[in-house]
Amino acid sequence: MSIRAGVASALFGALLLAGCGGNATPKPDRDIPSAAFPAAHRPVAPIVSSRWSTEEARDRLKEADRVMDLAGVKPGMTVADIGAGEGYYTIRLAQRVGAKGRVLAEDIIPEVRNTLAERVYREQLDNVSVRLGEPADPKLPDRSFDRILMVHMYHEIEAPYEFLWRMRPSLKEGGRVIIVDADRPTANHGTPPALLACELAAVGYRQTEARALPQQGTYLRAFEPVGKRPAPRSTTVGKG
Repeated sequence: MSIRAGVASALFGALLLAGCGGNATPKPDRDIPSAAFPAAHRPVAPIVSSRWSTEEARDRLKEADRVMDLAGVKPGMTVADIGAGEGYYTIRLAQRVGAKGRVLAEDIIPEVRNTLAERVYREQLDNVSVRLGEPADPKLPDRSFDRILMVHMYHEIEAPYEFLWRMRPSLKEGGRVIIVDADRPTANHGTPPALLACELAAVGYRQTEARALPQQGTYLRAFEPVGKRPAPRSTTVGKG
């Protein structure tokens, strides 16, 4: 093992131990097979990069500030950054929530996760934890998050109904899911807003916010869970 890989492994282990919500107790629904959920009724975009644009270009547009303002991210909150990539939002969320808040950054690619863990360590972000998720399960601890952010990655989720269903218990009361994407077909690395709302509604989420963003064709949508989480086999499939 190289020195760099050894450092990354040690850093990742330490960051996980500091994870928000502590060690989550295994959930009974982890035993529910993926076959119990409907398949996506639309193309799934491949993961082609761990970044959407350069951080400098995004900061010139004040992208993160605008998204965090619209999402209502405040000091002291606990926030999950799903599909964190190189950490553009992770770093800025850590600054926004402050020392009394927590950020959990998650990615499904081990190399990307390790690189982000190194960045978090290098920038001494003591309020950030890094975790490896799975394509159909973010593996988040129950009742832990005020906000869950998914920025320019929703169209890459291979099993959206299963993913959203397994993610739902991780929200605190009053918690919100914040999704930023481009208004174009999923095969072209975007998600039409009507399709997005339909897929989330199928798993028991209600849209609470709809905003356009400065980047052409880009939008923000906020969702909250309503009622009881539907049983996998009773999930009403949306088609877009």
